[in-house]
Amino acid sequence: MTPDLVMGLATRIDEAFLLIGAAILLIEIAEALFKRDHVGRTIWEMVVSASTQIPYLLVETLILTAGYGVYYILSETVAAWSIPITWWSVMLVLLLADITYYWEHRIAHQVRLLWTQHAVHHSSRDYNIVTGVRFGPLEGVWSLAAHLPLIVLGFAPELVFFGVIVVLAYQTWLHTELIGKLGPLERVLNTPSHHRVHHGADDKYLDRNYGGITIIWDRLFGTFQVEEEPPRYGLKRDFNSRNPVVVWFSEWPALIRDMAGARSWGEAWAYMVKRPGWRPNGAEHPSEGSPNRSD
Repeated sequence: MTPDLVMGLATRIDEAFLLIGAAILLIEIAEALFKRDHVGRTIWEMVVSASTQIPYLLVETLILTAGYGVYYILSETVAAWSIPITWWSVMLVLLLADITYYWEHRIAHQVRLLWTQHAVHHSSRDYNIVTGVRFGPLEGVWSLAAHLPLIVLGFAPELVFFGVIVVLAYQTWLHTELIGKLGPLERVLNTPSHHRVHHGADDKYLDRNYGGITIIWDRLFGTFQVEEEPPRYGLKRDFNSRNPVVVWFSEWPALIRDMAGARSWGEAWAYMVKRPGWRPNGAEHPSEGSPNRSD
């Protein structure tokens, strides 16, 4: 296999899931129009979710392009060996990208600075296919850093890009309420049911089901939760804005206030790197409600 073939395969897989997502979107819009239940709110929420792509793609163009160049430099200078691009290495990197995504995702819920970005994805009170592209502006920077170990292990940048693209593309179809539980597939794959749990703001659903393609890592590492009653979506705190700019930067004001009020540099640093809701005296912020997530 060649690098071009690998990237072409990633593109085709991405396009396939995009078509699936587009079909689901059309059904969701038709359902909203038919029911006439808060249709204006639903459509506007979709618009706000899509608007997050504006700052996200701007960062992608200006910052991550240079970051991708670092992958190639490290691949040539740091990796002790080069893993050949074959069908087995494609499958292996996909497995490793999936477990990398699990930990990248889990850490983003537990480090407040990272949560300022990932909270954007969780901030919608609606749950529809467009939620899948609702990203914080700098979320891709953390993803870039999280996958650096795969480069050091000797995987070619094209292989790593393939894994990242496919894991993210797979999740396109997860953001919907149209698809119920899928029987035996629920035991292995991440499904819309499992991912609805992940977006739930109910206490029993907080910080669960981090998986990308598979749900195996959640089962292995104790973060799995089956969907029982329908989740209440959105942030745990009272956030219901549909102002795009407010959504893009929803978590920054509180973090800046906390850091400005810190009594030392160490305390200011702790506000950034400790879990959302952390306070110096060990108490959680009462409005944040979760020991692991300030949402």
